[in-house]
Amino acid sequence: MPAIKNKTLGAFAAGLMTATALVTTVSVLPANQAVAQNQLKADAVDPSKGFADLVDKVMPAVVSVQVKYANAAASGDEQAQGKKMPGGMEEFFKQFPQFRDMPGMGGQGGEGGEDAHPKGGMAVGSGFIISADGYAVTNNHVVKDADQVSVTMKDGTEYKAEVIGTDPKTDLALIKLDGEGKKFDYVAFTKGEQRVGDWVMAVGNPFGLGGTVTTGIVSALGRDIGSGPYDNFMQIDAAINRGNSGGPAFNLEGEVVGINTAIFSPSGGSVGIGFAIPASSAESIIESLKENGKVTRGWLGVQIQPVTDDIAESLGLKDAKGAIVADVTEDSPALAAGVKQGDTILKIDGKDVTDSRDLSRKVAGIKPGDAVPLTIVRDGKTMDLDVKIGTMPDDKKMAATDTKEDSADKSVSLANLGLRVAPAQDGPGVTVTEVEPGSAAAERGLKAGDTILEVAGTEVNAPSEVRAALKDSDKKKVLMLVKTEDGQRFIALPTAKG
Repeated sequence: MPAIKNKTLGAFAAGLMTATALVTTVSVLPANQAVAQNQLKADAVDPSKGFADLVDKVMPAVVSVQVKYANAAASGDEQAQGKKMPGGMEEFFKQFPQFRDMPGMGGQGGEGGEDAHPKGGMAVGSGFIISADGYAVTNNHVVKDADQVSVTMKDGTEYKAEVIGTDPKTDLALIKLDGEGKKFDYVAFTKGEQRVGDWVMAVGNPFGLGGTVTTGIVSALGRDIGSGPYDNFMQIDAAINRGNSGGPAFNLEGEVVGINTAIFSPSGGSVGIGFAIPASSAESIIESLKENGKVTRGWLGVQIQPVTDDIAESLGLKDAKGAIVADVTEDSPALAAGVKQGDTILKIDGKDVTDSRDLSRKVAGIKPGDAVPLTIVRDGKTMDLDVKIGTMPDDKKMAATDTKEDSADKSVSLANLGLRVAPAQDGPGVTVTEVEPGSAAAERGLKAGDTILEVAGTEVNAPSEVRAALKDSDKKKVLMLVKTEDGQRFIALPTAKG
């Protein structure tokens, strides 16, 4: 059975934009005690005696979600490979089709077992009710672009549903059942933290078969599968398949610990590696969708990247932790606070930053308008800045750079770095014209067409300036700020020194 090597997956995931933690956790349970009486609770189950009692308790709150498309050009197989996927999931599934979303098998529209969505077709997924008045959770990719949404209960009763709000960045959606005053049975998100090895029970609608239950354990936490900037998946080995999307994963107390979202599968079927959005991440997102129809996240306004061992050595940092600022966005909270390109962010709001994705999650979880301390390292010195967190815009502006006149220098070889460079033709910096195969530069992803903007903290606009900066550096590795077609990033290249 083919598998993705960790090195390959890690390299891919690291190349995507970072960002994350979410908003302040708020319970979605209704305050009205009369309404709360419909909450389904279960006594802790002894796995050695089976899960039947737990299933009986929670199954009434799990629903099948049917989605109708008036003009759906893509087949489910195409969706599973990343076409028409939300947010960052699209590119991920294109490059790694072994990882699949689970949009469900086509109902009336499919032929030959395929999940086709022709004009007038439909697809099915899963969901679960979270309040007595009929709010239910599913995945964004289940209801995305739907013309009509309906849900079917365990007893076969069908209700029309309205999409209240969606969040493509976390692939979550909130829908509302039209029950005309009916009080629905519902389940609640867990307040506890999960541990690797905890029992988990997945419930959903695989392949359109109807309510199906599988069990397993939590295999891993904090998984980044490269589907988007807020990846923080819980990996489970309970069998989940296409059609389980949006369905709940329960603990032994009948509390929702996750929302099933993606699977690793070369074939499309379960191989025991599934991914669920943790309750701790989902609950606050769902509450925001309920209140506003959308999610409001905090925004700092920086382009960041992880601090690798090479970068830490070039900066003189003791540990490879934190996030280095590759660019500062124009008119951003970071710029107003005095954050500069090349700063390494170690803490925000008093909390340690482990890497760039961790910083993004933490920033997104801070309420816009709040002022928080930011601990950075600049030129080897640690300092604190006060930053007022902004609201993440729909289209972030990239930091502007002024153009400069081209240098008269000709293309020059930097043999010790495995590079050949020339003056940039359309702005500041020097352009990489050639990268020696197998060189340190090639190993770190530098390629012809990239532009070197800084060397060892010094702006460069001519090959001679690159050489001068290298000569002045007394470190074994030199830090370069490089502009690529995907943005700006720092790389650390070994020099001949030492």
